[in-house]
Amino acid sequence: MSASFRVESSTGSYEVVVAQGNFEESLSRIEDAHILADEFFRPRFAGSGAEPIFIEATEHAKSLEHMPAVIEQLRAAGANRGTHLVAIGGGVVQDIAAFVSSVYMRGISWSYEPTTVLAMVDSCIGGKSSINVGPYKNLIGTFHPPDPILIDPALAATLPRDQFASGLIEAAKICFCRGRESFAAHMACGPATSMNTAALEGVIVNSLLAKKHFIEIDEFDKKERLLLNFGHTFGHALEGASNYGIPHGIAVGLGILCSLEFQRRRGIDFSGAASVGELERHLDTMIRTLPGLVEVLAGMSLDEVMERFGSDKKHRNDRYTLILAAPTGEVMLEQIPRGAESDARLRDAIQSTTEAYSR
Repeated sequence: MSASFRVESSTGSYEVVVAQGNFEESLSRIEDAHILADEFFRPRFAGSGAEPIFIEATEHAKSLEHMPAVIEQLRAAGANRGTHLVAIGGGVVQDIAAFVSSVYMRGISWSYEPTTVLAMVDSCIGGKSSINVGPYKNLIGTFHPPDPILIDPALAATLPRDQFASGLIEAAKICFCRGRESFAAHMACGPATSMNTAALEGVIVNSLLAKKHFIEIDEFDKKERLLLNFGHTFGHALEGASNYGIPHGIAVGLGILCSLEFQRRRGIDFSGAASVGELERHLDTMIRTLPGLVEVLAGMSLDEVMERFGSDKKHRNDRYTLILAAPTGEVMLEQIPRGAESDARLRDAIQSTTEAYSR
């Protein structure tokens, strides 16, 4: 089974191919390409003659201060305006490759082979790079999509359960934001960390087609695509305050639960939206796959979570910009006035949600 489709962007369309065996087949064709790869794959290139730039895939690696070293390595390897960069790895490698290829000699082409479920179901399309600056997560970035994107679901078989779960959380979020039909299709695939490769392929295709809708109507995050930030403002704050002890996807899952709890504290009733309950139960199962979650949450400062929440780049000086769920289960962008009342509800929502996983 395989699937392929094209995504339309302002720079032209680019191809996405989802097929088992993509990874090994593509590596056999790489000859003189410049490669940026996760350190995990170093043994795979031993004796191949290729000399990739290897990246230790940590959150700190995609900080602005680390970008000059990658650019210098490209230059030392002889990369020029005609160079095509091949990126192999998860979201960190993708962010670095997208950013560097967009600015190196004013832009070079690149292709991407995602190796994590999160990258396969979500970040591989859309062309965004997100780079951290100091304590601020994803503060800068560019739009520079790869072409092609080659996805091999079989690579997910060796991932730890929490990494698998992180990707399934993002897929659930995308499909939930797209609407009831898309979310129902996601749940019909039986998303679970034990799912087989064929079932995962269905999750990947469904999620990417849902995201393709948002990308093509709002490529540069001005309106509809902003809805995909559902759970991210809370999630980024939790992720950072835990010193990245909570992986991105798990943090987004917690963030979605925080946002739903915040709405309830504002008087929103979700009893008429069955999809909200189904989403919450699914997220709960996925979040609990993270080993040591209780200890991480116990060592996290709620004050720091609130500080990071308040400094999110999407907010205005007088208002919080949040993606929230309506009573029907549909997601929407809402501006919440800053102030003691909002802060108290936000704090209570975060505390209540995290305490549920602290015991």
